[in-house]
Amino acid sequence: MTAFGIAFALVEAAVVVYLRAHYYPEGFKFPTGMLPANILRTEIIREAATMVMLIAIGMLAGRTTLGRLSAFLIVFGVWDIFYYIWLKLFLDWPETLLDWDILFLIPWSWAAPVLAPLLVCAAFIACGVWVFWREDREYLIRLRPVDWAVMASAAVVIIISFLINDGTSIPKSFPWWLFFIGLLGGVGYFVWRLVRFKKSTDT
Repeated sequence: MTAFGIAFALVEAAVVVYLRAHYYPEGFKFPTGMLPANILRTEIIREAATMVMLIAIGMLAGRTTLGRLSAFLIVFGVWDIFYYIWLKLFLDWPETLLDWDILFLIPWSWAAPVLAPLLVCAAFIACGVWVFWREDREYLIRLRPVDWAVMASAAVVIIISFLINDGTSIPKSFPWWLFFIGLLGGVGYFVWRLVRFKKSTDT
């Protein structure tokens, strides 16, 4: 999973290098302006295909529903972190972790300082690895529908913080308070639930 994430991140970063060289020769900055309709459409399709590939890796690597989700979180986290590492090596960008970036285009542009998705990805990797570690040690991990609902709600809060600034104008600020409500709330609940499970051999 790690090897795939690192290699796929290089492919993703290479695409960005080409796009910036062609459409932003003076350097990438906000407001971004719009790509030509056909290129924008292709980018949206490419991003959707990227998610399919990452989900497929998770489906192949996990043994349970939670294990598959954890595998997806790990490979997604590695992929996105190394995406920025490769961009730094190729373009010397971002200059700082507070530089703004367009994160995603579906259903419309997501924008945030680079630090925000990196924190999410670090949490993804940590939580995913922890699930694998506990499942390998025969812990009984069974999440209830309410658990999935709480974590999905936390994800929605994070996504909303990304959607507030759409990249078509110079961002004035990022809603860190909202972002951390989603991130810390989701991770905190996940950790609280996971520590409550016991090994299958325990009585």
